[in-house]
Amino acid sequence: MASSLSLSTSSWCFVGFLVVVWNGSLYANGCYTSIISFGDSIADTGNIKHLSAITNQAFPSLFPPYGQTFFNKPTGRCSDGRLIIDFLAESLGLPLIPPYMQAGSDNALELGHGVNYAVAGATALGSLFLGKEGIQNPVSNASLGIELGWFKHSLHSFCDNASDCKNLIGRSLILVGEVGGNDYNFPILDGNPIDDVKSLVPIVINTIVSIINELIEMGAQTLVVPGNFPIGCSSAYLTVCGSENEEYDPTTGCLVRLNQFVEYHNEFLQTKLNQIRELHPNVNIIYADYYNAAMQIYRSPYKFGFTNGALKACCGGGGQFNYNLTTKCGDEFATVCAEPSTYANWDGIHLTEAAYKVIFKGLFQGPYTTPAFSSLCPTSPQRGAIGLSSF
Repeated sequence: MASSLSLSTSSWCFVGFLVVVWNGSLYANGCYTSIISFGDSIADTGNIKHLSAITNQAFPSLFPPYGQTFFNKPTGRCSDGRLIIDFLAESLGLPLIPPYMQAGSDNALELGHGVNYAVAGATALGSLFLGKEGIQNPVSNASLGIELGWFKHSLHSFCDNASDCKNLIGRSLILVGEVGGNDYNFPILDGNPIDDVKSLVPIVINTIVSIINELIEMGAQTLVVPGNFPIGCSSAYLTVCGSENEEYDPTTGCLVRLNQFVEYHNEFLQTKLNQIRELHPNVNIIYADYYNAAMQIYRSPYKFGFTNGALKACCGGGGQFNYNLTTKCGDEFATVCAEPSTYANWDGIHLTEAAYKVIFKGLFQGPYTTPAFSSLCPTSPQRGAIGLSSF
């Protein structure tokens, strides 16, 4: 059922004292003064929690056992603990990046190090377009365009004039995604043929590209643009789309057809990013290869400590992959494993903190970014020192 949530850019205001806070922040890590994040549940650090308080909607990630590993309570993050963006912030010597909807909190000083506009369930395409395609978002009406609108609106609280705003954006590390996954998740898991959904890929990519170009016009100098995860390895997809007629990768057990679809998306995205680089040679456009950073886990789960494998969810409602459409993680009758760190998959769709940490290292301290992130922000042996800390 589609959400009735209305997310207009004029509905949210930040308090003026944040101007001084953000403008006064220093290069805590020697690379970036702050992180500005857009995306969906892969990066949402709590916006869905604050939205639910306004709309009186109950989302699974707002209930235990979500958050149990690190925060000891649900925070709105769709995992048992920290996400990739959390590990990135820690490695850069920054506080965890608060959600946009947390404005005016007691911990508002941390907003000086960035803001997270990502929302669980967000799509790249707007809800009106998706609705015309017969695709309904059961989580929220949030989209990449709406998140950018929030960002533009909140800039008035962070900087006094256009020049200051441009400098602020230029000193920030901007994450554009992961986004686009839900544009495919909703129709595929609803039973739509992949060939039909494939026609959305160029439209999704062009939407992401238009946002990137707009951010560059606003002053962005360093943008990280992730590809999509291998959904063919997802517990949810294996449960909903798996059958004896499907082809499975003999090494990983993942659904070949679904992963080929993601590879098509990722290749299309990389082609477009190369075009942006040609137009803007002085801007750092970093492709984050979420697909292969995650595939290293699916190919060798035991190597990374996932002794219970990579395909079965830690938290769920039973079945071969512990994913059940009628009893999801967070529901009263769902069960949770005793040691989440031995599982890569958390709730069928999202990953565990342990898996996200492996992926973070592969991306920001390893080979899965193009160009290498470490070449732009060198590794430091001590957290909080210049550059990217190892941990």
